[in-house]
Amino acid sequence: MEEADVIVVGGGPAGASTSYYLARQGYDVTVLEKATFPRDKICGDGLTPRAVGELIRMGIDTTGWSRNLGIRGYGAGNFIEVPWPELASMPSYGLAKRRRELDHILIKHAVSAGARLEENVQVTGAVCHERTGRVIGVKATKDGEACTYRARYVVDAGGVSARLATSLGRAHDRKRPMGVAYRSYMKSPLAASDFMESQLELWEGEVGKSNIAPGYGWAWAVEDGVINIGLGSLGSKGAPKGMDYKSMFSTWMKNAPAEWEFSEEKLLEPLRGAALPMAFNRQPLYADGLLLVGDAGGMVSPFNGEGIAYALQSGRLAADALGQALSRTSIVAAERALAYYAKNMKDELGGYYSLGRIFAALIERPQFMHICVKYGLPHPTLMRFFLRLLSDAYDKEGGDWMDRTIASLAKVAPKA
Repeated sequence: MEEADVIVVGGGPAGASTSYYLARQGYDVTVLEKATFPRDKICGDGLTPRAVGELIRMGIDTTGWSRNLGIRGYGAGNFIEVPWPELASMPSYGLAKRRRELDHILIKHAVSAGARLEENVQVTGAVCHERTGRVIGVKATKDGEACTYRARYVVDAGGVSARLATSLGRAHDRKRPMGVAYRSYMKSPLAASDFMESQLELWEGEVGKSNIAPGYGWAWAVEDGVINIGLGSLGSKGAPKGMDYKSMFSTWMKNAPAEWEFSEEKLLEPLRGAALPMAFNRQPLYADGLLLVGDAGGMVSPFNGEGIAYALQSGRLAADALGQALSRTSIVAAERALAYYAKNMKDELGGYYSLGRIFAALIERPQFMHICVKYGLPHPTLMRFFLRLLSDAYDKEGGDWMDRTIASLAKVAPKA
C-alpha cells in the first residue's frame, strides 16, 4: 500500500499536466500509467495555437518541432489558405508532434518537477470509504501483482475509456457528440508545407460524381519528410454508425492532389482508429474525491476533434483546485474548492461546447456541409471568422470584432 496527496490515473497530456502543476506546488503526486513510456496513442498529432499556449505555460521547449502557420481548406472545387490569427492570449502558430514523443516529453517534465511515475500499473477499480463512499484510492496490478494506492484525492486521466470513472457509474452521455478518427503516417512532399491541409469533403467515389460521406480528411507534417494523414467523422448523439473508414481512407487518398503522392503502399503504419469523446460527455467532473480531466471528462472539441489543448488546460485547472483543497483545514472548505473546478471548466468551455453541439448536428449532414463549403470557401473574411470559431483561436477578452462575436456567442450559449 502506497500513499500520496493525489493519485493520477493515466500519464497522457491531461495526467502529465495535472501532476506537473501539483508537483510544482510541492504536493506528493503519483502517476499510474498502464504502459511504459514512450508509448503511442492514436491522434492527429496537430497542436492548435491554444494547445501551444498551454505548452508555453508549462515551460516545454518546442525547439525543432514541426511548425505550421495556418490551415489550407479544400472543397466543392474551391481552395483557401487561412493563417492563424494574431492574438494576445496565444501564439500565432501551431505545432505537430507525434504522440509517442509528445506524451513522453510531457510526463518527463512532470517527473522533473517532482511527480512520481509508476509504469506497467493497471488500475482495476476504486478504493472507497466504507461509510461515505468517497474515493480514497485505487486497486491495481503492477507486474501481475495486486496492490493498493491510497490518496486524499484521485484524478481519472485515463482517456476515452475512463475505466475508473465508469466503474463508479459515471458513464458517458450518449446524447452528446462522439467522434471517430483514423490515422497513419506516410512520406510525402506535403511534409515541406508550412500549413495544415484539410479536405472538407470526403467523396465515396469520384469527386463530383458520387455521394459525399460525412467527415473530413487531414494531412500535415510531423517531422522531416513524414506527414500524419487521417480522416474523422462525428455524430451529434453518440459515435457515427455504419461507416467503412478503411474504404473512406482509401478513396480520400485517391482523390488527393497528385503532387502529394499519396498511396496505400507508402503508409508507414497500419491505419488505426480511436473514439473522440466530446462536449463534456462524461459528468460530473468532480464528485466524492474523484476528478475527471481530459478525454476522461469528454473534453474534445465538437468543432474540430482537438483534445490536447483541453487536456492540458483541464490538468492545470484541476491542479489549481486540488492545491486549494489540500491547503484547507476543513472538509467543507476543501469540497468548495473542488466544486469550483467543475464550475471553472464549464465557465471556460461550456458555452463554446454548446455551440459545437449545434455545429455537430449540422455538419453530420453531408449535403449541408457541401453547401457551406461551396458558398463559404470563396469568402476569405468569412473563412477567417470560422477558422477562429472552429479552432477556438480567439481572445475571450478584448480582441477584434471576430473575437468579440465568438466570445459573445459562447457567453450566451447554455453551459454544456
